[in-house]
Amino acid sequence: MKLFANIKTFAADESGAVTVDWVVLTAAIVGLGIAVVTSVRTGVNDLAGDINTSLAGATVANLTGTTLGTTGAADPD
Repeated sequence: MKLFANIKTFAADESGAVTVDWVVLTAAIVGLGIAVVTSVRTGVNDLAGDINTSLAGATVANLTGTTLGTTGAADPD
């Protein structure tokens, strides 16, 4: 009889079900995050390229009006 009582107690225990729910919920959130990153990656790269193009020829001036130089990486040669 004790065996049947143990089986009945084991079948009624729901502590593992909560863990499964959290694992599924976490996997769904991670999947949505990956989907968002994938969908906006191209647009962000294009925007970064546009910003780089806009800033490539910009010059920096100080308060006296003289030009200090250009933005972007300096040519080492």
